[in-house]
Amino acid sequence: MRILITGARGMLGHDLVRVLSPASTTGLSSKDLDVTDLQAVGRTFRRHAPQVVIHAAAYTDVDACESHAELAHRVNGLGTRNVAQIAEDIGAAVVYISTDYVFDGEKTEPYLESDPTHPINVYGESKLAGEGFVRDLCGRHYIIRTSWLFGRHGKNFVATILRLTGEQKTLRVVSDQVGSPTYSYHLAQKIAELVSSNRFGTYHVTNSSSCSWFEFALQIMKMRQICMSVVPITSAESGRPARRPRNSVLRNLALEEEGLQLLPHWQEGLAQYLAELS
Repeated sequence: MRILITGARGMLGHDLVRVLSPASTTGLSSKDLDVTDLQAVGRTFRRHAPQVVIHAAAYTDVDACESHAELAHRVNGLGTRNVAQIAEDIGAAVVYISTDYVFDGEKTEPYLESDPTHPINVYGESKLAGEGFVRDLCGRHYIIRTSWLFGRHGKNFVATILRLTGEQKTLRVVSDQVGSPTYSYHLAQKIAELVSSNRFGTYHVTNSSSCSWFEFALQIMKMRQICMSVVPITSAESGRPARRPRNSVLRNLALEEEGLQLLPHWQEGLAQYLAELS
């Protein structure tokens, strides 16, 4: 199976290249392909003739999206439309990487794939627009929503906490947002499994169980045997430009219904990531 990956230099993209067969996989970075350029997408896809396009390229700086809304929608919305349109033209399936931020976080239970969407920030709006284009334009598609991603190749919460423990005496971490931290390598493995299954549809794919950012920070420090003061704060006290959902927990119901194995507990993913860093 010939697979093309957009955003191959990103966190998830690196792991997808690592997991998938190099003999049949082409990884393209943003320098290799500007997804907002329809003609460039057409030329590139026709040259490589993929059977599956994994669209991992995105503008993912959630706070910057608030002040650069046009760019966010151009990359995450228009760019995804271009990918879906050309993929359909050449007969390729599309795997679109989406986010928990398509939900508003007001639900008290984990979100199902079928729950109504209602993003509360620009990033979530732009990613939801991408979902719509994939559904409307590409008959064979996977929409994969994930959350709280961390991995070796890119900025993430774990790396930030480890850096801050060497720079500050006290950490202040948000305690009123809950989600499922997800190791990008585990996600890449599940994407590879889904691609080979031909079971198209919308999936929530995260590591199992959930925690708050505060609890996540404590576990990182525990595993690294770091002792320092960590103070829980509210989202309002954090002063971040973009609103975040209070509840970002995604139930992986579609995986369950398809009889596919769920990802390991998030602490197992964290332990594996920290071991790789060492």
